[in-house]
Amino acid sequence: MDIAKKRQREKAVVGLMIDLYCHGNHHTKGEICADCQALKDYACARSDRCPFMENKTFCSNCRVHCYSPQMREEIKKVMRYAGPRMIYHHPLMAIRHLLESKKEQRLTKKEN
Repeated sequence: MDIAKKRQREKAVVGLMIDLYCHGNHHTKGEICADCQALKDYACARSDRCPFMENKTFCSNCRVHCYSPQMREEIKKVMRYAGPRMIYHHPLMAIRHLLESKKEQRLTKKEN
């Protein structure tokens, strides 16, 4: 898969997770709140500039965490909340993400 497609896929997954989190925790309807939009913009900008995109599946599997500490904590909250809910809202995307994450973990174990 080319890098541009991987970046788009990463941004789509993270964007959907942030949307789920915002709607579930901030009770927004339609658009997400300004804080969640800022997190989404930040995450997308990080994906656009990631020098490791060619060798990884998703940011959550990356060994180099380029988010600031505060934003890293925010994205972790989002992932803890939205991760399990993705299977109900976007089942194909959730299963693909899970399979690719497991594949990445196996490859990492082989390298070590």
